Amino acid sequence: MSDLPFTLDQLRILKAIAAEGSFKRAADSLYVSQPAVSLQVQNLERQLDVPLFDRGGRRAQLTEAGHLLLTYGEKILSLCQETCRAIEDLQNLQGGTLIVGASQTTGTYLLPRMIGLFRQKYPDVAVQLHVHSTRRTAWSVANGQVDLAIIGGEIPSELTESLQIIPYAEDELALILPTSHPFAKLDTIQKEDLYKLQFIGLDSQSTIRKVIDQVLARCEIDTRRFRFEMELNSIEAIKNAVQSGLGAAFVSTSAIAKELQMGVLHCTPIEGVVVKRTLWLIVNPNRYRSKAAEAFSEEILSQFATTEWNEDTLKLSHKNLMVSNIDLDPVISNSSELD
Repeated sequence: MSDLPFTLDQLRILKAIAAEGSFKRAADSLYVSQPAVSLQVQNLERQLDVPLFDRGGRRAQLTEAGHLLLTYGEKILSLCQETCRAIEDLQNLQGGTLIVGASQTTGTYLLPRMIGLFRQKYPDVAVQLHVHSTRRTAWSVANGQVDLAIIGGEIPSELTESLQIIPYAEDELALILPTSHPFAKLDTIQKEDLYKLQFIGLDSQSTIRKVIDQVLARCEIDTRRFRFEMELNSIEAIKNAVQSGLGAAFVSTSAIAKELQMGVLHCTPIEGVVVKRTLWLIVNPNRYRSKAAEAFSEEILSQFATTEWNEDTLKLSHKNLMVSNIDLDPVISNSSELD
C-alpha cells in the first residue's frame, strides 16, 4: 500500500466522535462544521472499504472495525504528540508542555501547589493537569498521554508490569468536627467516642471511604457502627457540612489546611489511632521523558515527598523497583472518581 488510507485529521475526528457520542458534538469540540465531519467519515469509510459507525441509534456507535481503528488511531496520535514534545524540548525549557495526572484529592489539593512552584521557575512551559479517577489516570500514563501522575487509589493490575509505581507520600486522614462540638474542647477522644458522633461521608463505594474503613478496622474500630447522617459527592461539600454543624467526617489533612488556619473546623486526634494511606507516583519508563518532566521531578517532587523518595528512584529500571512485590495496602479497588 503506497498511500495510507487515512489522515491524522481523520483519526482525530474519529476519536472525537467516539468521545462525544455524536457527530455534532464532535464537530463543536474540534471547531469545525458538522458537514465537514460527516464528509471526512464518509471518505474514511470509502478509503478503508468498511463501515465505522452504526447509523441506527441516536448515539454514534462504533462498529468492530471502528473500535479497531480507534485503538490504533489513539496510539498513532499519542506518538505524534510525543514526537512534537520531543522536538519542543530542543528549546531547552524555553517552551514545551508538561502534562501531570492526578486522582481527585491529590489533583485538588496537592498538585496545584506543585505546579504553581514549577510555573514560577519555568513560566514558558505550558502545564496541563488532568484530574480523573486512579484507573483512568493510570491508563493515561501507560498510553503516554500523561508524563507522570500522583494517585491514591489502586492501579489496574494489567498495568503494574508496564508502569513504575513508587511510594511517594503518606496522606493522613483526620477526624474533623464543628468548632462548637463538645469534643472540640478535648485534647483527644477515645475510640468508643466515635460511635457517639453523627458522620458525614463520601459515597460508600469511593476509594477514600474504603481506605478509612479498612484502616480503622485494623485499629479495632467498627465503622459499621458509625451513624452516617448523609453521603455527599465531594470533599468540599463535606467540609461545608461539618462547618455548618451537621456532623463529623474523615478527610485528608491536605484538604483542611486553610480551614484549620481560619479556625472554622476542628481536627480532633483519636488516642492511639493514626489513619494514613500511601500516595503513589507513577511513570511509564518506556515512554519519552521530556525535559520539563525531568525538571518537575528533580526540583518540585522532592519538596513534597514524605517517604524515603528521591529523584534517583525514577532512574531505576522497572525490574529493580520490584513493583510486583510492593505492598499496596491500604489501597483498595477504585470504583469511584472520589479517590
